[in-house]
Amino acid sequence: MNNESNSNELEPLNRAERESHEVIDNGPSGFASQLKGFWVTFRTMFKKVNTVQYPEVKEATAPRFHGRHQLNRHPDGLEKCIGCELCAWACPADAIYVEGADNSEGERFSPGERYGKVYQINYLRCVFCGLCIEACPTRALTMTNEYELADDQRQKLIFEKEDLLAPLRAGMLLPPHPMYPDADDQTYYRGEVPGASPLQENIAEPNK
Repeated sequence: MNNESNSNELEPLNRAERESHEVIDNGPSGFASQLKGFWVTFRTMFKKVNTVQYPEVKEATAPRFHGRHQLNRHPDGLEKCIGCELCAWACPADAIYVEGADNSEGERFSPGERYGKVYQINYLRCVFCGLCIEACPTRALTMTNEYELADDQRQKLIFEKEDLLAPLRAGMLLPPHPMYPDADDQTYYRGEVPGASPLQENIAEPNK
């Protein structure tokens, strides 16, 4: 009795499923429709093939291409990252790990109160969506045009802070070093610091 009642309850559902999945067969397509398909294939045979001799020749990427990340610096060399971890919170793949630390006058890495002591990006998880750079309040994190990230070891695809930091340009000094004279964190964020001051260069001279 239980079996009969169960079968009766399932019958309307099965009938509805059969009706919703009904396939209408109109027979084979006409000769004109088939000819259109052959014409697309025939026309493609005479198109010029875009062959790139990679890796000797590399095509330019699109202007807004999402490649490898970069941690940027201020004109005097101080790091723009303030260790706020907003990029890690915005990452949908949980590919970013940030550990912040406090700056001091004797050891300053960024113009703010804090800096990113540990910064890791796991490119085995990263989907290059760009949400991390949208969340960054200081424009410390941007994406470059570099796309050659393949490797034969998984450990090498976990980039540390040293791998992501932008190189020092002319006039930049390797932190830690003091801020520009008479400048504060807001001066840096407004882009009013032209570069390293002579005082900072004199301080960095003994370290060379």
